[in-house]
Amino acid sequence: MDKKGYLLLADGQLYEGVLRGAYKDAAAEMVFTTSVVGYMDTLTDAAYAGQIVVQTFPQIGNYGVVPMPEGTGVPALSGYVCRELCDEPSNFRCEGKLEDYLAAHGIPCLTDVDTRALTRKLRTVGVMNAAILTEKPEDPAAAAAKLANLSVRAAAAGVQEMTPAAAEGKYNVVLWDLGAKGDMVSQLTQRGCAVTLAPAASRAEELMALKPDGVVISGGAGDPADCLAVAGEIRKLCKNRVPVFAVGLGHQLLAMSQGAATVKLLSGHRGANQPLEDLVTGKCYSSSQNHGYVVDSASLPAGAVLRFVNRNDNTCEGVDYQDMPAFSVQFLPAVCGGMQPDGTALGTLFLYDRFIDLMGGN
Repeated sequence: MDKKGYLLLADGQLYEGVLRGAYKDAAAEMVFTTSVVGYMDTLTDAAYAGQIVVQTFPQIGNYGVVPMPEGTGVPALSGYVCRELCDEPSNFRCEGKLEDYLAAHGIPCLTDVDTRALTRKLRTVGVMNAAILTEKPEDPAAAAAKLANLSVRAAAAGVQEMTPAAAEGKYNVVLWDLGAKGDMVSQLTQRGCAVTLAPAASRAEELMALKPDGVVISGGAGDPADCLAVAGEIRKLCKNRVPVFAVGLGHQLLAMSQGAATVKLLSGHRGANQPLEDLVTGKCYSSSQNHGYVVDSASLPAGAVLRFVNRNDNTCEGVDYQDMPAFSVQFLPAVCGGMQPDGTALGTLFLYDRFIDLMGGN
């Protein structure tokens, strides 16, 4: 028998649905993602830590639970909301039902709600705190008032201790892990890098003691303003003139370390088809993104040049630093289907090659 569940928004609106996965309450910031496929990528994305995620695509779980690349983390999100959760997945790689996977990882999932209405609200008024509840609140207004005042902060993701490289390589690279996606290590390894993983709490002196040829700063979850200590360490690191490539949260913190500011977006950029333009080449790309904050382009210091912009709202998507060997992007470098006229693959994986070039090239 289906168990009733409830979604209470901080503005007092209450939705009734069916509670699947873990049978428990969860309160967090609620956001939406427009990704049509790849719900396993969404669930294991560390940048969703401390959030309730609404899927705009109506049916989730069609192919069940499938194996993820080595190094992919476990789910970090607080709750999950979808219109329909598939009970009979079909895929040759399927290892089980998504509902069982969510329950095993302690994630409550509310289904049978109008996710289109939820998304329209979040796009109009902005992301807000919400709670998935096992019981209907006696006084929704009072419960919503507590949600509105709830301070939600994402815990630091990524490795908790220094992890030596698994294999030797031409370049000694440190990946400063704030919540890295699983393929970052493999992309660097494929390009001849020996990758050491460093936790978020690392100090610049510790990283430089490893004598890196370059440092990659990964993406992660939460408000960059909560990571001022990390930004301070990045500033120290950059003074050593070591090549730096920063992604996502790392991109924001690198900019902050040089004096730039960040601002919160109304509803964020979360999905697999965010349009970009490279202002140097004029080429456009489709990118995978998951962030609620952006670097304020107007606040970039001298020597920091806007390189990529989001074609939906013209916000900053990448910065080149002319006075130090560093560059950064807000989006996740990835491959897209198809080929360019010159025979190279579409997508933005060339950014890893650009980082290799900063260290001396192949």
